[in-house]
Amino acid sequence: MKRICISEFMDPDAVAALTPGFELRYEPDWVDRRAELLAALPSADALIVRNRTQVDVALLDSAPRLRVVGRLGVGLDNIDVESCKARGIRVIPATGANARSVAEYVVTTVAMLLRGAYQGSGEVMQGKWPRARLSEGREALGKTLGLIGFGDIGRQTAALAQAFGMRVVAHDPMLRDDDPVWQRSGVAPRGLDALLAEADAVSLHVPLVPATRHLLDARRLAAMRPGAVLVNTARGGVVDEGALAAALREGHLAGAALDVFEREPLPAGSPLEGVPNLVLTPHIGGVTREANARVSMLIAQQVRQALEEGTA
Repeated sequence: MKRICISEFMDPDAVAALTPGFELRYEPDWVDRRAELLAALPSADALIVRNRTQVDVALLDSAPRLRVVGRLGVGLDNIDVESCKARGIRVIPATGANARSVAEYVVTTVAMLLRGAYQGSGEVMQGKWPRARLSEGREALGKTLGLIGFGDIGRQTAALAQAFGMRVVAHDPMLRDDDPVWQRSGVAPRGLDALLAEADAVSLHVPLVPATRHLLDARRLAAMRPGAVLVNTARGGVVDEGALAAALREGHLAGAALDVFEREPLPAGSPLEGVPNLVLTPHIGGVTREANARVSMLIAQQVRQALEEGTA
């Protein structure tokens, strides 16, 4: 009987869907007990992970029977894809299953940052009344949202932003300016520098690769419109955190929200500590009850199919 190991949280219904016909080991805290995880892998045919389990050469060396890795999400930063490919191991991400959750996070967060009224709770609780200052917020209607990366998540984000009455422009070097997707979506293509100069809000939707590391550095952050806001739900490292902190402290940017960081959890002494007009969330942009159920069931179905058909 083929064996499946699951090292991080997976929706219970999806775990149950994998149980018939397989020997299943579900230990959602294995990610924090690496030695025990490696000890369990010599007989594993499949491994299912989220974004914290490091599927590196050491792990692969411990799993000679491994034929499939299911990723409960879409980013593959924690998986050595080339080493998997060289060993004939199929890597299956949950492409598209959490796009809606990320899109909703982005658009609601952009609207919140533009309005600027939701960080006054502490003052109001203390009996203060910062009504004049908080009356300077802006509507999303008529503002321009710039998307850096225009894949599935970017396209769903664009549709939601347009429903808010926003204009949307996007930069994606993988798409030609005459690609039909631009006309279908009502989104205008832009070069990166032109997008940064035009957009009232910028949202990132790119993987972390050498070409995108610190894509938004001090120079590019300075090139954004004064008073613009920034949202990063893509990957930590795409934004230079120190440069972003400076741009917020100096007031060049009106606000930012980060769901991903160069180091997770955020370490003590981070340059982001105490920065004004900054919202931080713990890498949950694509994680909702609904998205988790979709992601988990999709991976359960595809891992089962790969093992049963011998395509892994």
